[in-house]
Amino acid sequence: MSLPMSFTLAQAAPGAAGGGLSMIIMMVVLFGLMYFMMIRPQMKRQKEHRTMVSALAKGDEVVSNGGLAGRVDEVGETFITIEIAPNVKVKLQKGAVSQVLPKGSLKSA
Repeated sequence: MSLPMSFTLAQAAPGAAGGGLSMIIMMVVLFGLMYFMMIRPQMKRQKEHRTMVSALAKGDEVVSNGGLAGRVDEVGETFITIEIAPNVKVKLQKGAVSQVLPKGSLKSA
């Protein structure tokens, strides 16, 4: 080995043990940051959506993920039937409901 290379190896050896611990701490901090910035908010949105879908009742005015707006006519175990126009009914999965509108929203539109 050349002389500059041996100095480099000698200087890197003692710091390697401390670098491993700091790397573990850095990984834990990054995981914690990702949890609070990405995972936790997504879980909160999923919980709110489940609560909204389970609370659907006949007469609620809803909007689907595809943009269909209508009044809930029938609620089943996994499907709901919405009336989008007089005597026009569409069957949707409950999970396809993106939001529940305030009462009277469809009449004003």
